[in-house]
Formats: sequence, structure tokens, C-alpha cells
Amino acid sequence: MICLLTTLFLHHNQYLPMYPLVQYVSKLDSLEALERAVIQRFGRVHVLMNNAGIQPGSSIFGPQVAWDNVLGVNLMGVVNGTRTFGPGMIAHKDPAIIINTGSKQGITTPPGDPAYNVSKAGVKVFTEALQHELRNTENCNVTAHLLIPGFVFTGLTNGARKEKPAGAWTPEQTVEFMVESLKRGDFYILCPDNDVARPVDERRMLWAAGDIVENRPPLSRWHPDYADQFKAFLEKKD
Repeated sequence: MICLLTTLFLHHNQYLPMYPLVQYVSKLDSLEALERAVIQRFGRVHVLMNNAGIQPGSSIFGPQVAWDNVLGVNLMGVVNGTRTFGPGMIAHKDPAIIINTGSKQGITTPPGDPAYNVSKAGVKVFTEALQHELRNTENCNVTAHLLIPGFVFTGLTNGARKEKPAGAWTPEQTVEFMVESLKRGDFYILCPDNDVARPVDERRMLWAAGDIVENRPPLSRWHPDYADQFKAFLEKKD
């Protein structure tokens, strides 16, 4: 899977495109070549954002190629990018950040696209382990962060639509929210959108975790026997 990577340089509060490259993020040797090119051109890397993602659709017993492609790009792209650039970012000892793009679907795992859910759940787990590793590494000034977008109008989500739906955020809104969250030092950057406020996301995530704690069926939010309970939980006032 070919993904476009563009190095961005922040100058006087403006993001300036500097160095577009096309790489296979699912292939380790391709990411290693990218690191060499970036180091040669720019020197030290201070911001790494593993954002490549695809969502062609999948089913449990569907074509193997869908699973291979989704896991290769969405999960292994993050793993490869981090493992390739991370050691050098730690070694130069300057403050630096690694941002990995997850998804709410990797937390609440709604039915309908299991390969995508598995890939994004993996990104969450990997990034949590990464931050634990970094904060326990002596003299390490690198931090990891998990971006969890809401509904954003991008090439991945727009389908045949030409205009942004009212419920979606723009990419610019998402980046602004991410930057403000990074300034606070947030690890989990949980973005709302124009349809779903943060308290609703929090309730949905708590319910998903409750399936284990309460010994409910998996994905009980979509189970007809639990529809009324979930509705009441969502509307509950603390």
C-alpha cells in the first residue's frame, strides 16, 4: 500500500509543506529508506506522526487480502514507523514527540469492519506500551501520544460526498484540537466532532469496558437484549 508522507515544518505558527515522499509504510525497508532520506535532508527528527490508514471494508471470513492490507498499513505502518524513527529520536536527547493515529473504533469496536477495528485496537495497545517504555527510559525526552479522531471529512471518510457533512470536523479543526492537547501533555487525544460530544464518547467507552466487568455478551451495545440498558446508561446523569 502506497502512502504519501509529507514532512511539515512549523514556522511562525504556520505549517509549511517541505518534503513530500511516497513510501510503503507496511514495508520495513521502505521506512528505513525514508528515515535515511529525512535525516540526510533535515538532520534530527523531533515530530513523528504515524497517520497512514485505509478502510476498504472487511468481514470475519472475507478475503484475506483485505485483512493483510488493513493490518499492514494501519497497524504495522505505526509499528514500523515508530521502531524505525524512535531510537534516533531518543538518542539525540532533544524534546520530541511521536503521535500515532488510532480510532474510536479501536476502543468501542462496533460490528461491521473487524479488520479495521483490530488494527486500531492494536495501535492503541502499541502506543500505550510505547509511552510506558519511553517514560521508563533514562534520559529520554520523547513522549508518545494517541490521536483518537472523531468524524473528520477526509479522503478516508468522504466516500462519494463532495461537501463536508454537518456532523464532521475539518482536518484543520482536528489538528488544532490535537495541538492544544499536546500543549497540555495529554496522552489520549480524544476528539469530539459536530455530532458527538466528549461525554457521549466517554459513556460508550465505559460501556464497552463494562462488557467484561459485568460479564455481558461482547458488543452488548448492539445486542437487542441490552438496547434499553445501554440507552439508559447513555442518558444517565452523574
